[in-house]
Amino acid sequence: MTMSLKLSVLLALLAPAAAHGQIYKCQPPGGSVEFTDINRGSYCKLMDLPGMTVPAPARRSGPSAPRAAQPVATPGEFPRVDSAEQKARDADRRGILEDELKTEQQKLAELRREFNGGEPERRGDERNYAKYQERVAALRDSISRSEKNVDALKREIANIR
Repeated sequence: MTMSLKLSVLLALLAPAAAHGQIYKCQPPGGSVEFTDINRGSYCKLMDLPGMTVPAPARRSGPSAPRAAQPVATPGEFPRVDSAEQKARDADRRGILEDELKTEQQKLAELRREFNGGEPERRGDERNYAKYQERVAALRDSISRSEKNVDALKREIANIR
């Protein structure tokens, strides 16, 4: 090994031991004040910051795999709901979601009727064909969004216990 390689390996091994979260205030002659974690020579002074600790970054071992979600314990003083109350809440929720579903299905039917299979009737203010095309595109987007809402509401209703 060459001398410079040995020195760089030695410095690499000793660098983590020297990094204890020290902060230096450096002010070169005629220069501005700089705060850093690197001692840059005789014009840098180690600052004494009581209670100041800078934790080292956490080390990762092995390939970064996603952590499994661990269940969070419920505190003892957390209010509990009895099963009858929960069933009543679920029934209310189901009723609200079914009302929303019915409203969304009516809206979807109206949009489809207005869309008329991709050829809605032109309005009087749509003398310009570009305006008509914009309205057709907006109707198509509204139908797509409404269909997604209907599917989401159906899934939500199916998930109720």
